[in-house]
Amino acid sequence: MSVVSISMPEVLLEHIDEFADEHGYSGRSEVVREGTRTLLEEFQGQGVDGQKQMCTVTVFFEYCQPAVQQRLTGVRHEYDGIVSATTHVHVQDQYCMELYVLEGITEELSGFVNAVRAVPDVQTVKYSITSLNNVPLNQAIES
Repeated sequence: MSVVSISMPEVLLEHIDEFADEHGYSGRSEVVREGTRTLLEEFQGQGVDGQKQMCTVTVFFEYCQPAVQQRLTGVRHEYDGIVSATTHVHVQDQYCMELYVLEGITEELSGFVNAVRAVPDVQTVKYSITSLNNVPLNQAIES
């Protein structure tokens, strides 16, 4: 097995250590391997490649971080063809939340999520995908 060196904030490292202890992992490496496998499998094996999807993406970052806001705006413009809506909210005077509503094929949604995750100082990225192929049009209108 190869040895890899990575950099991460001390707080995240502490969370990994706590997680490993609480869930019976042998150590940091096992947690990171499991997390990496999960991340890589997120968009694979869902049987939805090439299909039209709706996606919400929620992003948290610390308040008063103009560089983060600028980078997120850049990502939003880069993926303008799939972004249906965005909302910016202040949370507890400490955080900002960006909510994106996307419509596109799985590969495009994956690209957007990965681009947002790559923005430095973003603290949390969560998303939810809903297939448009499984919802009959008349049912979607009635709901």
